[in-house]
Amino acid sequence: MTRVVFDIETIALPFDSFDAVQQEYLVKNSTNDEEREAEIEKLSIYPLTAQVLAIGMLNPDTKAGKVFYQANEKEQFLSEDGKIEYVSGDEREILSSFWETIAKYDQFITFNGRSFDCPFIMLRTGILGIAPTRNLNPYRYDTKIHCDLLEQLTFYNATRKFNLDFYCKSFGIKSPKSEGFSGGDVGKLFQEGRYREIALYCAGDVQATAELFHRWNEFLNV
Repeated sequence: MTRVVFDIETIALPFDSFDAVQQEYLVKNSTNDEEREAEIEKLSIYPLTAQVLAIGMLNPDTKAGKVFYQANEKEQFLSEDGKIEYVSGDEREILSSFWETIAKYDQFITFNGRSFDCPFIMLRTGILGIAPTRNLNPYRYDTKIHCDLLEQLTFYNATRKFNLDFYCKSFGIKSPKSEGFSGGDVGKLFQEGRYREIALYCAGDVQATAELFHRWNEFLNV
């Protein structure tokens, strides 16, 4: 069986890109400026108010992979070990590359992908008018096609959910947060033009997820 781990990074669309009616709708529950800013900060997690900034993809068996990411100019480079290829492009190019790549694999692995990454990608794909190559939300209780590690490690929400950083530390895996970044820093990094750092952070997420998958597959997949 061929398999691939993937993870996305997202960034909110500019608030002024929405018309007045949309803006009012997005902040309608806020009662002061602080709450308004908090609502605007949440826009990066919704596919109707944000876009895909990077997608990391990694074969958990060969450790080879690709990261497709947005940058202000075209660029391409390899990781130090030559196993991960980094390719820049706009959101349409990122998503098109994702669909072309994932079609080659039998199984895909995510962390919270069923609730976040997969619907986000599907909706952004539809908005941009790109043809998907497969269904990212197959039957929930069969991991042969989609293994969502958060669902597996909570036994389908029977126990408390923890973030990837917490699971990694609990299982003795190097956390992607160990480099001092978190998903909340991505927007700031993008504004500062630190595109490669975003791509490297995304690669760290899929590498950690791949290691977590191996632990689950060896000790918990019964």
